[in-house]
Amino acid sequence: MSWLSVSGISVREQGGFALREISFTQARLQKLAIAGETGAGKSTLLQVIAGLVQPTAGTVRFEDGRVRGPAEKLVPGQPGVAYLSQHFELPKSLRVEQVLRYASQRPAAEAAAMYEVCRISHLLTRQTNQLSGGERQRIALARLLLAAPRLLLLDEPFSNLDRAHRNVLKAVIHDAGDQLGITCLLVSHDPADTLSWADEILVLKAGQLIQAGPPARIYQQPVDEYTAGLFGDYSLVTGPLAGALAGGRQKGTRLLTRPESFALGAEAAGGLPGTVAEVRFFGSYSTLEVALPGGKVTVKTSVPGIVAGDTVYVSLAAAGVWLG
Repeated sequence: MSWLSVSGISVREQGGFALREISFTQARLQKLAIAGETGAGKSTLLQVIAGLVQPTAGTVRFEDGRVRGPAEKLVPGQPGVAYLSQHFELPKSLRVEQVLRYASQRPAAEAAAMYEVCRISHLLTRQTNQLSGGERQRIALARLLLAAPRLLLLDEPFSNLDRAHRNVLKAVIHDAGDQLGITCLLVSHDPADTLSWADEILVLKAGQLIQAGPPARIYQQPVDEYTAGLFGDYSLVTGPLAGALAGGRQKGTRLLTRPESFALGAEAAGGLPGTVAEVRFFGSYSTLEVALPGGKVTVKTSVPGIVAGDTVYVSLAAAGVWLG
């Protein structure tokens, strides 16, 4: 039996379904991420798993028992499962140590070790209204971890954080799994948050699960343009250009490629000639918008000195995905 099992979950709200027949499993300590555009049903799914939203159909099982929704119990929530909303609140005008003391179910030594994991030991004497957004996020997370959950559900934990605080929070989430043995399932719309962290990614669209798999497969073999766009730039070419880039090995009518799938070479190397329409510099690399006969493609390159108007020769160095 799976550690966490979501089977046929549907949630009907006014105006239609927020979720429709969602099924997946999560093993203990498996890092699972949910991706999708705003309104895809990501937050609703987390709330169903946490026992905070009543599903219209389907079952969630956690460890050895069924998760009951708020219509089935007096106090909503599932023991052993902690849910951190992106709209969390902290009590005002209290010291951090007071907020955490009220929530703690751990011995003092364990609590102190957990504060180290959350990188908040230096904040304990601060007032909650003196904290930055990233510090408040880590205090809210520590308050949940003091209840010793086995499953942690995080709803857009990195939103509205600057780069420094995002990196600190990522380290905290990593250590919560490695040092505290807590399994994490998180929602994020930023591919940088999910591709480098997750063991598996679930993609939701309009309340339906449309793709699931390891990050590399989701990125390199998306099932459609929607999924491709969630995880970065891509080009979609059709007709004769698709066949030419594929070297005549055409397996469909639409070829989806990532910018790093292209190579730039000399005319003699047999690439297709194109004109650089735009150059965007990102430090260690640039992306080029290249106009080819029959369409435009986005090319990632570390070759310096290319400017708009230059002629380049483009070939496909890695296979793209035929969408039909």
